[in-house]
Amino acid sequence: MNTHKAGEDIWIFGYGSLMWRPDFPFIDRQPARVHGFHRAFCVYSHVYRGTRERPGLVLGLDNGGSCSGVAYRVAAGEAEAAVNYLIQREMVTRVYMPRWVTARIGAGAVRALTYTAAHNHIQYAGHLSEADTLRFILQGHGLSGPNTEYLNNTVDHLLELGISDKPLLRLRNLAVGLQPG
Repeated sequence: MNTHKAGEDIWIFGYGSLMWRPDFPFIDRQPARVHGFHRAFCVYSHVYRGTRERPGLVLGLDNGGSCSGVAYRVAAGEAEAAVNYLIQREMVTRVYMPRWVTARIGAGAVRALTYTAAHNHIQYAGHLSEADTLRFILQGHGLSGPNTEYLNNTVDHLLELGISDKPLLRLRNLAVGLQPG
């Protein structure tokens, strides 16, 4: 929280599981867009959606483009606890880097804390082919459940927000067609 002033509310930008499971108290939730980063399945999951032996693949904010998601406003009195919780949740293996970004909300903008993919980390997958992305998503199962559930939840919550992420929709459709049963 280097640049957050004590006594001020804080905004947090979520683009993956934070959209449906923030698990911290907030006083406002708004659709938001961040420029300079895009949502991508670019992080190997060894904990929540996979294991070291059978990694899953989860979302990260990667360089370039823009990303639509959710901005949460956390009251000043809850800000430190929310950030500490996010550190424990997002920094388990340090594949994510905390970063302040400008999030566009309606006609305005706020400074928001988010987590971007660390390119120098062994779990950074970079840009994978669609076939490899699907393979990791279909095989992944970790402490939070199957990787396909993560993909489905992300797509469902984006659609609830009126956001059509065509690459994720395509991945989900392909995954459904390849799942046994």
